Amino acid sequence: MPIDRRLLFYINWPLFGLAIILFLMGVLNLYSASGYRMEEGMSIAPYFHRQLIWGLMGLFGMVVFMLFDYRHLKATAWPLFWLTVALLLAVFFMGKTIYGARRWLDLGFMNFQPSELAKIAVLIFGARILSKEREPLGFLRLGYVLGVGLILAGLVIRQPDLGSGLSLMLILGGMILYRGVTPQVFKTALVAIPALLPLSWFFLHDYQKRRIMTFLDPSTDPLGAGYHIIQSEIAIGSGGFWGKGFLEGTQSQLRFLPERHTDFAVAVFGEEWGFTGNILLLTLFCFFLYQMVVIARDARGLFGSYLAAGVFFYFFWQILINMGMVLGLMPVVGIPLPFISYGGSATLVNFCLVGLVLNVSMRRFLFKQS
Repeated sequence: MPIDRRLLFYINWPLFGLAIILFLMGVLNLYSASGYRMEEGMSIAPYFHRQLIWGLMGLFGMVVFMLFDYRHLKATAWPLFWLTVALLLAVFFMGKTIYGARRWLDLGFMNFQPSELAKIAVLIFGARILSKEREPLGFLRLGYVLGVGLILAGLVIRQPDLGSGLSLMLILGGMILYRGVTPQVFKTALVAIPALLPLSWFFLHDYQKRRIMTFLDPSTDPLGAGYHIIQSEIAIGSGGFWGKGFLEGTQSQLRFLPERHTDFAVAVFGEEWGFTGNILLLTLFCFFLYQMVVIARDARGLFGSYLAAGVFFYFFWQILINMGMVLGLMPVVGIPLPFISYGGSATLVNFCLVGLVLNVSMRRFLFKQS
């Protein structure tokens, strides 16, 4: 695919470099999280090798997403939406069950999670609809945008995957706030959301209710639903200021910490690198997000600006919720930390979305505002 060489001068290299650095830190952390001590020495689970393969595929996907003119994505909004709906429905009939949840499609050579594709579909659809007009959203337009998002979120939550379903609505909600709503809509939301939120309790599964109750008081079920939070807090707290050192974390290496390679990967990082390591990781994520804010601000077209803003909220909410979950400040909802947690589909999507934002940055000077 031919590409104008002038575009190379407009690549946001800090964002490109930060994505690579965060992924490499995640691979190093995953190497430690994949290991556990045995009498004959250290044993390494295969997660580490798989993540490297997914990372290479992700880098290729990032480059692909940088090459084409992102404005062409407008035409894919509805086809991608219906494709995602079809794949999410296919999960109910032929999906692969892992850890009691049916969320994956077995493609033979890999397991694919359609809920990750749903995040891209929400981004593109939201950017297309929100970029049509400049005026704040009224009730009718807001209902239309939220209705389409709720279709995807509802299918994801039914798998069940509350974390990913929540992410879809948070991404779309962030894009809506970035666009702006009328004062009437804003005042209504301030009253309606707190009033309706308690009703969501009756739609939760029993295990999800237990997670919320143990979040409020983990000691009520220290060996059950509260075990994850308690062990995570122990791991991070035992790391102290400087950490125990690489491959020296007792909670992870002795397998006390559950899901240490996925949802609680940052607890492994905190135990081994301590408070200073966590501050460094958080700082890198802040610079990573800041570059997306700059790209959204400087984008030439409204569609590109909303795309970049949507990707910002995609990463922002995952970082906030995962770190809050690991620290015991939020309930456990199964949202991974971008680039740090293990996950093939998630890694591929993460890199592709970074490539999409870089695409917006590269083309900010080459055409008039649309």
